[in-house]
This record gives sequence, C-alpha cells and structure tokens, in this order.
Amino acid sequence: MQSKLKEKETAIKLRKQGKSYSEIIALVQVAKSTLSLWLRDVGLSKKQTQQFSEKKRLAQLRGGAARHQDRLDRTAVVMQEAKLLVGKLNNRERLLIGAALYWAEGAKEKSYRPSVRLDFANSDPDMIRFYILWLRDILSVSDNDIQIILHIHENRLHDIEDFKDYWLAVTGLTHANFAKSVIKRHKPKTNRHNITDTYHGLVAIRVRRSTMLNRRISGWIHGIIADEVK
Repeated sequence: MQSKLKEKETAIKLRKQGKSYSEIIALVQVAKSTLSLWLRDVGLSKKQTQQFSEKKRLAQLRGGAARHQDRLDRTAVVMQEAKLLVGKLNNRERLLIGAALYWAEGAKEKSYRPSVRLDFANSDPDMIRFYILWLRDILSVSDNDIQIILHIHENRLHDIEDFKDYWLAVTGLTHANFAKSVIKRHKPKTNRHNITDTYHGLVAIRVRRSTMLNRRISGWIHGIIADEVK
C-alpha cells in the first residue's frame, strides 16, 4: 500500500513538472488506466499545455517522416526488383516497345489523312531519349532527317534557349535539327502542374520523308494486336 502511495505521489510530481503519460509510465510502472485515475485532478499550466501540444506536433512530424522514408525505401526495393526482371533488351523487344510507344503517342495514317510522316510528341525526357535511339538503331533514321519542334507557353519564351539546350542534351542532336517552335498562348486561369522547374516544354520529333516508315510501324502495331486483342 505504501509502495502504491509513493508511486502515486511520484506520478503526480512528474505530471506537475509537465511530463506526458508515456514519460511517467516509463518511470512509474503502473497501468495507464491507474495513472489516468491518479492524475485526473492534476491541472496543467497554460505553458505546460502548450508544451504538450508542441511535443505532440513534433511526434506527428517524426512519425510522418518515418512513414515517408519507409515508403521511399519500399518503393526503391520494388523498382530495383522490377528493373532486374526486365534485364537487357534485345532488338526485337526494343522494336516492339518503340512500336507500342508510337502507337500511343505518334501520328498515324487515317482514311481521310494518308501519307503521314513520323511525328512523335512528348515531354518525358526518358521517353524522348528512347524514341531517338529507336529511330537510329531500329529504323536506321539519319540524324539529318530528324526535326525537333519545341512547343512552349508564351510566358516561358525567355527560357526558350535553355529549353533547346535541355532537349539537345536529351536527344544528342544539334541546333540544326530544330524547326520553328510552336508558341502556346498563356492562360493564367488554367490549373497546370507542369510549369515548375521540371518544365522544359513539349517536343515533337518529326522525321522527313518517312511515310513508308509510318506504314511499317503500323504493320508492327497490327502484328502486336493480331493475337493479343480479339
């Protein structure tokens, strides 16, 4: 009994010092329900209440940071495992991947629009880099036949030379490959998420005299879907 009384007195003293329940339980080995009963009439000063709120806020921030880091770690493991599963691509796989990319993002012939040359547009630098390599290695397209058309918002015209340098680094091409840029009218009320420091405009990669190449890619696309899509 004397021991319990002493523990209660210690708990009350610690609480008055501004200790949290968790901190008190670490020093006084009692159940939380017992501690709550002992401390229900122990008031805290305004300063102590503020300190508890700050401790709670910091604990939440630490918990959020820990969860964020855990998510990053798990994501890194998943991505590394997936990358290893892909392994080194052979030319047939590269051919099919490029055809699928063109299927999604490239200009195709229509009954009302025959004789369409290769025209592929995107803002993802990795996709553009893969596509350029695909043109060179799989389709044997000469760099001299490749044109880059930069699409840029008019409010970023002051960045146009930097953007050109960026896409030249991505593609390995030269300024001679640039055709006239396309300037988009700026709409301030439009809620866009691609105008931050990662924004470098959108590029269309066009190939001169490439109508027959377009038709060949169309045949590859039909080959992909022949047995897979009924």
